[in-house]
Amino acid sequence: MTYTGHVVPGGPADVRTLRRATIRKMAVSAMNNNVYLVTCTETGEQLLIDAADDAPRCLALVQEGTGRLDHLVTTHRHSDHVRALEDVARATGATTYAGAEDADALPVAPDVRLRHGDVVTVGVLELDVIHLRGHTPGSVALSWADPDDGTHLFTGDSLFPGGHGRTTTPEDHHSLMGDLEERVFAKHEDDTWFYPGHGDDSTLGVERPSLAEWRARGW
Repeated sequence: MTYTGHVVPGGPADVRTLRRATIRKMAVSAMNNNVYLVTCTETGEQLLIDAADDAPRCLALVQEGTGRLDHLVTTHRHSDHVRALEDVARATGATTYAGAEDADALPVAPDVRLRHGDVVTVGVLELDVIHLRGHTPGSVALSWADPDDGTHLFTGDSLFPGGHGRTTTPEDHHSLMGDLEERVFAKHEDDTWFYPGHGDDSTLGVERPSLAEWRARGW
């Protein structure tokens, strides 16, 4: 596998080619936001995760795939993840999705308000919606279980290598840790590869031994 998951703003996308899907990752903005394009191999349907910034570059990424955009998911409401949302949605006509509790704060009201346990279908791919409460009230992750290549998890800012995303109160920290422990780590194998909202990727197996440390440090 040539895919590493390391990308930089202004640089090319890193491409992971699987039997059933292709995953493209690129970085935009000074905050090194990640944008992901998931392409269904069988149908050509495409999903963009987080139109964070630089709409022309996001649209160029779509063209690097099949040229169509069917689905556009926003993982959470923070401004650095939605700067290109309105322009990309308008240019493509894609169905838009976001967590129900974050939906009203977005520049574009989503067509679909996501809740825990929902499924986003991209061609023959089914991505399970995981509500992770704490970084924002409506943060969501998407989990795709590939029968050949393990599980692929898109976590927004709720999970990074080395810890969870920023929380501002002890209650939010404990909420997010609880959801990560119960809804992510308890239900996914160690070889699950996760793709965060900023920076490099990791696997749950690499991060699992640190869960107690993350909970104890309180942020």
